[in-house]
Amino acid sequence: MASNREETGGGLFDIVIRGGRVIDPESGRDEIADVAIRGDAIAAVGADLGPAERVIEARGLVVAPGFVDLHAHGQSVPADRMQAFDGVTTTLELEVGALPVGEWYDVHARMGRVLNYGTAAAWLFARKAVMIGLDLDASQSSIAFMGAGSHDMRWSVETAGDREVEEIVALVRQGLDEGAIGIGIPNGYAPGAGLKELTRICDQAYETGCPTYTHIPYASNIDPKSAVESYVRLIGLAGATGAHMHVCHLNSTSLQDIERAAEILQRAQAQGLPVTVEAYPYGTGSTVVGAGFFTDPEFIRRTGTGYDDIQLVRNGHRFTDVDDLVTAREKDPSDLVLWHFLDVEANDRHRELLDVSITYPGGAIASDAVPWTLPDGSLYFGEEWPLPEEVSSHPRSSGTFTRFLRQYVRERGAVSLMEAIAKCTLIPARVIEGCAPQMSRKARLKPGCDADIVVFDPETVTDKATFEAMNRTSEGVVHLLVNGRSVIADGTLDREAAPGRPVRREPR
Repeated sequence: MASNREETGGGLFDIVIRGGRVIDPESGRDEIADVAIRGDAIAAVGADLGPAERVIEARGLVVAPGFVDLHAHGQSVPADRMQAFDGVTTTLELEVGALPVGEWYDVHARMGRVLNYGTAAAWLFARKAVMIGLDLDASQSSIAFMGAGSHDMRWSVETAGDREVEEIVALVRQGLDEGAIGIGIPNGYAPGAGLKELTRICDQAYETGCPTYTHIPYASNIDPKSAVESYVRLIGLAGATGAHMHVCHLNSTSLQDIERAAEILQRAQAQGLPVTVEAYPYGTGSTVVGAGFFTDPEFIRRTGTGYDDIQLVRNGHRFTDVDDLVTAREKDPSDLVLWHFLDVEANDRHRELLDVSITYPGGAIASDAVPWTLPDGSLYFGEEWPLPEEVSSHPRSSGTFTRFLRQYVRERGAVSLMEAIAKCTLIPARVIEGCAPQMSRKARLKPGCDADIVVFDPETVTDKATFEAMNRTSEGVVHLLVNGRSVIADGTLDREAAPGRPVRREPR
């Protein structure tokens, strides 16, 4: 019988990760083994794999596919570095997206990204361009562009006319043709959009084999226009158009109706409808202060939260009332805010509600990470490392995946380690690999797959960021490789590493 070394062609590997607990959700492998790498790909997984130019000792550590984040708005070098310590190797801007898409990929290729990156086509930006004539700019952060156009809110509150719909659809289709990996539909920021328009957008997703990434139109605990109504409408779009409807942040937009929302979504899935979900392990969301739903006259009654539950990211200011919030919006509608919609630390019932979304069967973990912000509200794109003390974000931009592993696996035993890793790797990858087949080479540990690998200590892995100190890197990720290149080695960041590659749609 040939040895493992003979079966892999012999010779010297570039890297061997030796003696770790190798966990691969696709195959179900969970055993002590070595992982060998040549170039940017995994060459072998097994025992006695032979010599290598570099050996990474992984005894006592978990070796897993790098985490895939479907929902990350940071999309910058500092954001990548923080997510690397959270175990992420692929970080995607899908809920909002970008336009023009080709220009966006060019901008990020020149940036020199640390992690793999990609974007959806931004339906909302197409609306702004068509309905109020806003100039599209792919060099601007998608989150910053979310706040643009507050001088004329027709794009948010009005139904598009027939000619406008045709132009919106054409812009979205152009984005798909330029490589977008789906369509971002943050419907909650444009609740005025009609179903005729949305069915046309979903038609584009279906025809190109791409998912939509949907922020439901209504975050409310009461009818009409409740979160439950929103999910029924989303399911209806899946059934009527055949489009894959991916639910963004199931936890935050469901508020306190999460149990009913989960029941409805699971029944739709049981009927074979193409619906998938994601969530993050926090009871606090983040968005721009210009979000229209904050000024709904019934905001407090509909959401069960007050204006003092909303605070500015850059300085921690909590609003006193709607007038206080409007003043901030008029100053800078792109200013980031935190929205504390559940108190999971002090309220056991709120913790139970969050658990429904996090432990949703077959659901992905996704961060909804937001950019890093300076005290004046501008976004930080600098090279300083560690990040400057004065920059802030949301703790989920630093610690989503490590928080999930710490709380739900190690401390509470609510999810097995195998299932947890699947939620961070294979499940999100499968959402998009239908239109981006390169994703079938990620989120797996087997020969021929991309060497996107995280090595972490299951006994110490943890988030460190808090709402008082948001820019604290997570701990426990000992090594991180992206396309075979070390980004983190022995817990230390390689500041020169920029091995990230684009994830793009491949035309049928």
